[in-house]
Amino acid sequence: MDSLPLQDGIQNGLAEELSPAAPVERAGISPGNLRELWTQAQAAAYDLSEVEFALALAAAGGKYNFGLPAQQASTPSQRLAFYRNLHLKELALAHACALGRDAAWQVFVSQYQAALKQTAIRITGSASLGEDLAGALYSELFGLTERDGVRRSPLASYTGRGSLMGWLQATLAQRHVDHHRRTHRETPLEDNDFAAAPVSPVAATHEIERLKDAIGNTFNALPAEDRLLLVSYFLDGRTLLELARLLRVHEATMSRRLKRLTQDLRKRLLKDLQAHGMSRAAAEEALGTDPRDIDINLRSLLQASPPSPFSQQAGTR
Repeated sequence: MDSLPLQDGIQNGLAEELSPAAPVERAGISPGNLRELWTQAQAAAYDLSEVEFALALAAAGGKYNFGLPAQQASTPSQRLAFYRNLHLKELALAHACALGRDAAWQVFVSQYQAALKQTAIRITGSASLGEDLAGALYSELFGLTERDGVRRSPLASYTGRGSLMGWLQATLAQRHVDHHRRTHRETPLEDNDFAAAPVSPVAATHEIERLKDAIGNTFNALPAEDRLLLVSYFLDGRTLLELARLLRVHEATMSRRLKRLTQDLRKRLLKDLQAHGMSRAAAEEALGTDPRDIDINLRSLLQASPPSPFSQQAGTR
């Protein structure tokens, strides 16, 4: 597979950076934290440099204001917490593919090409149409589409907030809708076969609603202190050390508690989704969708009832 040239926008942006420090400053984290995230993402395996990875992080953070309300200034700890919650390895893979790195494309083909085809067949309800849809998107992802004489890949727009497979499935579904509208402009979408065609579990509206309900039910059942911990760590960007001091426990203890809490949440969500008719595979796929991308107000859910102050016995845990 031939390497693609760098997209002009990215290439020019990198040319403007006079030193590796500039992208790090744009991302708003320390060089040490960047190295930690770059290593965690295994970006070197995709031939993605720290500078390029920093630019991808900065783009995601800027687009979503680091998960904060619009116009609210972010702190270094909030920016780092936002980045740590991204799908870092998939973010590195997608951006390396967008830059035409052969190593990244080899991984992408092995992990996603077959799944793209299967998803496209489910969406269209036809093997031949599904193959055409998947092939068209694959060509687009590879950067065969040109704009202003520049080859571009939609993978450059992936931000890592949800799973890459979920993003690919949503993109496939949208391309199918776009194609339908171009070829059936005079016929309402709901009056055609597409409305009844089997679609990706992530794209199905009723399953998205089921996921919303499951998240709401699970979060609302949490003790107030657990909700406050989740809000503080995942939304407010407070560090493990800050939370440990607040609860008067060791930082490692806090780390283990948050890990157990998030693992338990996932198990409860899977159980809830399966109890309402989803297969385990569909439930696992649905959980790959970032709740923030399906219009769920996580802060509202986590703070469904006013959290009480941390336990006065916290230090004895």
